[in-house]
Amino acid sequence: MPPPAPLQGPSPYPQWQPPRRRSNAGAVIGGLFGAIAVAFVGLIVVGAVIRGGHRSDPISPVALPTFTPYEARTSEPADPTPTETDSPEPTTGSTGAADTSGDSQASENTTDTTDAQPRRVLNTSLKNNTLYRAGGLPRVSCPAGSANLYDNAQLKSVIMKTSRCLDKGWSQILRQQGIEWRRPGYALTSTRGRGACGDFPSAGSIVPYYCPRNETIYASTSAMVRGSGRSLGYGQLTNWHGGIVSMMAHEYGHHVQQLSGLSNTWWQQSLRSSSRSGRLALSRRFELQATCFGAMFMRSVSATYPVTPARRNTLYYFYSRVGDWAGAPRDHGSPANNNRWFRQGYEKNKTFQCNTWLAPASTTS
Repeated sequence: MPPPAPLQGPSPYPQWQPPRRRSNAGAVIGGLFGAIAVAFVGLIVVGAVIRGGHRSDPISPVALPTFTPYEARTSEPADPTPTETDSPEPTTGSTGAADTSGDSQASENTTDTTDAQPRRVLNTSLKNNTLYRAGGLPRVSCPAGSANLYDNAQLKSVIMKTSRCLDKGWSQILRQQGIEWRRPGYALTSTRGRGACGDFPSAGSIVPYYCPRNETIYASTSAMVRGSGRSLGYGQLTNWHGGIVSMMAHEYGHHVQQLSGLSNTWWQQSLRSSSRSGRLALSRRFELQATCFGAMFMRSVSATYPVTPARRNTLYYFYSRVGDWAGAPRDHGSPANNNRWFRQGYEKNKTFQCNTWLAPASTTS
């Protein structure tokens, strides 16, 4: 039986907003993302109820070129305020030859830096970011156990437990590339609330969001599971907590984009875009990349979580039923492409394979 038609209603996504104006007129728009009011949100449900493993329709993987690191130096990494909390509170000298002229002053001013380590400059571009050199997430032991989705305490516990597994994997490969890692904050409630980037969830919505202003993930457990207003809940797609944890891994993917400079570069390009359609196209690539990163995590913990073949098929089905619905802003990608990029991350588990910025437009529609 085909899934029911997507529910209609107001968009669950925040509208595009410019960054706050600073008192200094010369401030750079693309600076610290904490000045940006836009939130990175999760995906809206558009599908049917499932109670077991389902196979989604076959979708071809995304064809990306063989990865060759781009060595050009572009910009310094961002240095936002660290957030190491589970609460929503914000939380070259040159080497020269020896002076043989007898000029003691010149000799004193010569600095030997043969043993000095060169300073690594990160590439923060969208297509050739340093992050794409990081490879795959290592296997992480992350037994999640069982949890009742409809019990707020149990669901919150499994989300926070798996968040530490996300930390283990991503911190390792980011630091290896010289990308500073910080744990994001978490604000989880059983109902709804207001965070640094606005209400969570927004009226009539269910989705969590990542706020770059204070690097915190905000979510309402009841809205995610049960739905809100005319929006279906994730619990209507599967009663297994892996679906919701994968969504939280998507939000963590936005944190990875923030740390690597992808977020800042995306936002700068969005501000420069002269059309709404152009901004939406950039948003879809940005969101689908986070979905791919979230899938990498689910693969990295599959042996111990565990994600059995049946559960993997449940996730594939899940991501074939979430995305932009008809009549809503096309800012997160179609259900078919959400499924495609989740499979891409799960099956290939390489950061460069999540480079949506090099992918054909047909795969990011």
